Amino acid sequence: MERVIIAGVDRSARSRSAADWAAREALLRGLPLRVVHVSPSRGPDPAQQWPYRPETVADRAVAELAERHRVLSARGMTLDGPPVLGLRAQAEDAELLVLGLRGDGGHAGVAVGSTASALAAECARPVVLVPGTSAGRWRPSRADGVVLGIDARDPADGPLGFAFEAARTRGARLHAVHCWTLPAQTARSPLPVLEEDRATWEDEQVQALSDALRPWRGKYPDVDVLEDVRLLSPAEALTHTSGNAELVVAGQGATALALLRHAQCPVAVVPA
Repeated sequence: MERVIIAGVDRSARSRSAADWAAREALLRGLPLRVVHVSPSRGPDPAQQWPYRPETVADRAVAELAERHRVLSARGMTLDGPPVLGLRAQAEDAELLVLGLRGDGGHAGVAVGSTASALAAECARPVVLVPGTSAGRWRPSRADGVVLGIDARDPADGPLGFAFEAARTRGARLHAVHCWTLPAQTARSPLPVLEEDRATWEDEQVQALSDALRPWRGKYPDVDVLEDVRLLSPAEALTHTSGNAELVVAGQGATALALLRHAQCPVAVVPA
């Protein structure tokens, strides 16, 4: 695996914001940045895209990043073809792929673009999707530096390792969120749930989360971990916590895709 971070860019301000996030992440990790623009083979006439012709998009983004981050090692790359295929191929051996939630195409009312959705669902490497257009919006001073969505009953090593490493690198707290539901039989019962039963079930979930995190706490003894068990859907719980986080980490799947539509900070989607 090549130790490089890749930022996918197009002509939108959103992608340049994502590239800035990627630049800061590259500096944090001490890695080079590769800025990649994939131009669809049958895209608009380049003459109609001035001053952002396909061959200049990546280089312009690199020049802007160099102005803000003087010690950044970055280079641009332009490819032809379907953006999903091109970015996925570039990311195969990279540490991380970063792009905006939406590019310069699609409809204004769509929260997550087709390229972002496809890569979040199928990329073999971690993908960070950055919302908004404000490069300086996310600050490590937020109470939860890193939030991790975890299923304590079936913990996945990929998101766990990514989240602990991200928290360690930032010197930030890791907020681990595990969600649960009441047993199915309670919905069929005409009687309300007894408080002592609910407390017992919740204690079991708390213990499951503690057990799932224990080996990772041993690997990362310097990371401060907040264990949080919630009687909510995972997407709802993570959306709430994203308002107070610098980064949310989730595994690939329906929860991550639902979270992307409402997240208030960058979201890392990590294969298991």
